[in-house]
Amino acid sequence: MIRRIMGLLAALGAVVAMVVVLPATTAAAAECAAPWNSSSVYTGGGSASYNGHNWTAKWWTQNETPGSSDVWADQGSCGGGGTDPGTPSGFVVSEAQFNQMFPNRNPFYTYDGLTAALSAYPGFANTGSDTVKRQEAAAFLANVSHETGGLVYVVEQNTANYPHYCDSSQPYGCPAGQAAYYGRGPIQLSWNFNYKAAGDALGIDLLGNPYLVEQNASVAWKTGLWYWNTQNGPGTMTAHNAMVNGAGFGETIRSINGTLECNGGNPAQVQSRIDRYQAFVAILGTTPGSNLSC
Repeated sequence: MIRRIMGLLAALGAVVAMVVVLPATTAAAAECAAPWNSSSVYTGGGSASYNGHNWTAKWWTQNETPGSSDVWADQGSCGGGGTDPGTPSGFVVSEAQFNQMFPNRNPFYTYDGLTAALSAYPGFANTGSDTVKRQEAAAFLANVSHETGGLVYVVEQNTANYPHYCDSSQPYGCPAGQAAYYGRGPIQLSWNFNYKAAGDALGIDLLGNPYLVEQNASVAWKTGLWYWNTQNGPGTMTAHNAMVNGAGFGETIRSINGTLECNGGNPAQVQSRIDRYQAFVAILGTTPGSNLSC
């Protein structure tokens, strides 16, 4: 009997041990360190996160990508894994990287709003090689940064322009009012016909209620992605196609502002966009590619 009881206790102990061990094997990944930046200098013991892992520098390093050089020691997955730390649905820009790109952004432009909007255009920053995906994300964010002063402005600042954006020749008119179709959101969507087209594409009544673009972060981001992925603008292709087909960042500028900036129209504005793009690809740990200007 005693042996049987001892055997039962031993078995129970094994079960208890199993219960104790299980949480350790399913524990969440470690918190991610600050994202690796190609322009930053790291000394021995310095840490950074890249591709969903934390890394520690063995000695002084700069512009050596974690995982591609012996200088970095892999400390394991972080932030729940994925393509990048903290990235939902494989989005190539983590929240930490987004915050690094826009340190002074308006609280309206949330990271969650951006990632919620991605489902509207699943090919965005999700087409081609990992480099192309990162380049497209950087190109989009660089252009909207330029348009909004670093994601500071939600609406057009010159209120005198507001009544000018109603094209009354359109059969649907301006049901929200003559002055309701001013620039809003990351691409400063304006004109009643653009609100109509974007709303129709997204399944949202933006013609009837254009104010949604300044009230709902996800809707605002969706309008930016609508233009980027579907509109040639004054260019010859969509900005999305420019990035995934190798035409280069310069063609995204042409798709947004055409000869107002390109072909010598305003070289300072073009350079401002290029500077932001180069800074953002560095944050994302990739290269800018060719054909940066237009």
